[in-house]
Amino acid sequence: MATLLLDRSQLEIRADGDALALYENSKRSGTIPIRLLERVVIQGSRTQLDSGVLIKLADAGIATLLVGARSSRKVAIVLGRAHNDASVRLAQTTRVMDDAFCRAWAKDLVAAKLHRQHRFLSKAEEGRPNARKTIFEAIATFKRIAAQLEGAEARNLDILRGLEGSAARAYFQGFTQLFPLALEFTGRNRRPPRDPVNACLSLAYTLLHFDAVRAAHTAGLDPLLGFYHRPAYGRESLASDLIEPLRPLADEWVWHQFRSRDLREDHFTIDKGACVLGKAGRERFYAAWERFATAPRRWLRVRCSQLARHLRTDGSMWLKDEEEEF
Repeated sequence: MATLLLDRSQLEIRADGDALALYENSKRSGTIPIRLLERVVIQGSRTQLDSGVLIKLADAGIATLLVGARSSRKVAIVLGRAHNDASVRLAQTTRVMDDAFCRAWAKDLVAAKLHRQHRFLSKAEEGRPNARKTIFEAIATFKRIAAQLEGAEARNLDILRGLEGSAARAYFQGFTQLFPLALEFTGRNRRPPRDPVNACLSLAYTLLHFDAVRAAHTAGLDPLLGFYHRPAYGRESLASDLIEPLRPLADEWVWHQFRSRDLREDHFTIDKGACVLGKAGRERFYAAWERFATAPRRWLRVRCSQLARHLRTDGSMWLKDEEEEF
């Protein structure tokens, strides 16, 4: 199953039976069978398509992500038909209000994220001897926070968020040292990202989030109802939960793209204060991302399936017996 990236000017997509027909400059240039697709990513406003295309994709269970051209942030997600088992969402709703469950879930996520941040910086330290002092200090912070996570200090979500925030500050102090000065990467910024590294991090996180929303939806979970990131207007909080342990993997992948020179400074331009990845850079980015994303997508599917299976038993008691008569 493949990802279809639509990111070209003068490109029009039309529904044609069980396929998508591609037109360039009003001339048909090819077709793509819908059965071969798993997801579609539309970046910017250069591609034209009618509502029939989105209906076909959604009916086939193919999720579509619309990404802004300049900021690489999610504009919208179009999902397919929802899972029919309401028991999972019923139980998920009750668990959102269960402090003990939320705390255990959050502690597991934060611990996994810190472990992967620690592991990444430990590996990177060997190749950057000039940054060892900063990275060593970050690792020492991780060890201290990991001990606090295991102890009584992490007794509520606010404390957990504080520990994660402290770890994030230490982590980015070390992470920024891994990149050459020419990239002008001094820390995390977004909306819009102002340097090449942040532009790639934003796009990578957006794509991870999209896969998390899709995995949750497919498993019958509600992507809006998170346990660590509390439900908020317009935010898929469960998806935000799920990608926390995956962020360090995406960070390491971004670092390797610049370290290997697959992505370079000349792949980016500055437009009204936003750092924008150009067409040649986007082609390299998405091709490499598809190779990397296989493992995170598998992890998301497994994690969502496990969570749904755990919740299904709890929620079944709230469903009406189909044979019950009134």
